[in-house]
Amino acid sequence: MTTISIRGVSLFVDVVGHGYPLVLMHGGPGLDHISLLDLKPLADQFTLIFYDHRCNGRSGGEVSSMTFDNLTADADALRQHLGFDTWAVLGHSFGGHVALEYALRYPHSLSHLILMDTGGDQSWMLNSIPQELKKRGFTDAAAQAAVRFFSGRFRPREFYTLTLRYARAYYYNSSLWAMIRGIRSQYRQKARPEAALFATRHVMPGWTVMDRLGEIKVPTLVMTGRDDFIFPPESQVALAGGIPNARLRIIERAGHEAPSERPADVMRAIRSFMEET
Repeated sequence: MTTISIRGVSLFVDVVGHGYPLVLMHGGPGLDHISLLDLKPLADQFTLIFYDHRCNGRSGGEVSSMTFDNLTADADALRQHLGFDTWAVLGHSFGGHVALEYALRYPHSLSHLILMDTGGDQSWMLNSIPQELKKRGFTDAAAQAAVRFFSGRFRPREFYTLTLRYARAYYYNSSLWAMIRGIRSQYRQKARPEAALFATRHVMPGWTVMDRLGEIKVPTLVMTGRDDFIFPPESQVALAGGIPNARLRIIERAGHEAPSERPADVMRAIRSFMEET
């Protein structure tokens, strides 16, 4: 683990393993790479590059600089700094948005694209969340708390109190053990509420790449949990359908946190995809 100065910003980076390079772009915004550490066993086959986006986790940068221009340029500068001609890119949730933008802006820098529990259009997420939560038996108050959070209508001190109202929805199995695992992961993370607030107010509103998906030419795997309440399977069908020859994999008994809830299934799918392509 180390910090590297990239484009004038200190990025927290952890490089482990050996083999073909695979960079992992974490979700959030406002979280960090720890949410993807359950995929670390892939280090026996790949060189894994975990890092925190600028303004997220343990990385530096002014929050107002957290734009897709900077997030994608940071990633490509990191690739060059580490000496990789190309690498495979995995993006989870918000990191999937960054990965999509990266694939469109730097098409010659990546060889494979893996999109996990993510989407290509912000409006789908905001429209689906209340319905999906109500299907799962959550109250109107919980659904409205989620809408407030994902549309940026909250104050930094409400970062945790809002998400606790619908936290169970992130997982297929909302048992006590699943909740304990989630709490342990959150305890290790360095949350940045101000990054979440800025992104939901200024970066994500109106964002879409659905009309540009046909430009992505690298082998692509779209993967999601069957019970993802943010990006349900029908949104994944639309995402995979727009990318030429993309593969779609639905992970059973998993929600939005498929990498931590069903890591063995997720890693098996990644290995198979990379080996076959």
